[in-house]
Amino acid sequence: MAKAGFVSFVGRPNAGKSTLLNRVVGHKLAIVSDKPQTTRTRIVGVKNYPEGQVVFVDTPGVHRPTHRMNVRMVDVALDAMRDVDLLTLIVDVSVKPGPGDRHLLGLLKDVKTPAILALNKVDLIAKARLLPILDHYRHEHPFVEFVPISAADGTNVEVLEKLFLQYLPEGEPLYPPDYVTDQPDRFFVSEIVREQVLQLTHDELPFSTAVVVDRFEEPGEQQGFSLYCTILVERNSQKPIVIGKAGAMIKKIGTAARQELERYFNARVYLDLHVKVKSEWRDDERALDEIGLQKPS
Repeated sequence: MAKAGFVSFVGRPNAGKSTLLNRVVGHKLAIVSDKPQTTRTRIVGVKNYPEGQVVFVDTPGVHRPTHRMNVRMVDVALDAMRDVDLLTLIVDVSVKPGPGDRHLLGLLKDVKTPAILALNKVDLIAKARLLPILDHYRHEHPFVEFVPISAADGTNVEVLEKLFLQYLPEGEPLYPPDYVTDQPDRFFVSEIVREQVLQLTHDELPFSTAVVVDRFEEPGEQQGFSLYCTILVERNSQKPIVIGKAGAMIKKIGTAARQELERYFNARVYLDLHVKVKSEWRDDERALDEIGLQKPS
């Protein structure tokens, strides 16, 4: 019998979960940035192997929530710990562990799902530093496997994938062979635009920005997609940062996002962007619904 089941990636913000998902699945399903809490919802990616099918679940980084948005994000991650066949805790070995890591390990103690420890970003540290980290986690939780990896350059990722299949139950495929993800196109539109906002505004704009897809018009016989989006910021002082002098920044964001969207859809894209100030949108349930954040179960 072939193997089939769910594997979730959990970890602290910026541990490299989304980079690993994209590398394993072979598609860019999750946006990546160096800002914390880039991934805000559960993202599913499916990969078929000769030995079976693995459904990967990328989750938001686990942290102590400070807004309704963070509550939803963390609840999504915690749900993914319980509702899968195998957990993969991804740890960034290039940074010192802190209270957040202890908090996450405490949450794992109540979870019966078998867990693999993936020590990520080993390309950034000396090998001698890895053994004490490995020894620390060995005493913290009964992980079934320990794998040093680099999601960025692919080190040991194939080893990790073989272990996923080893620990999954036998069963028929859960999705058709050509199925890649459960996220709709509107989700990827908002994420691709948000990725460019994060990348191009650098440290000038905090991560508390969101993108709402107001209109999504599929192509007719001649023209391509027409997409209308609003970039939400929390304060009046942030709006000119996104717009830029004489509209230079929003034009730059729009051009970069449109090019990425045209690669995604393999079609021409018309992209219209606007910026709107919505104070405290991270605590606004309706706004969170609009940007597609899952509600706590």
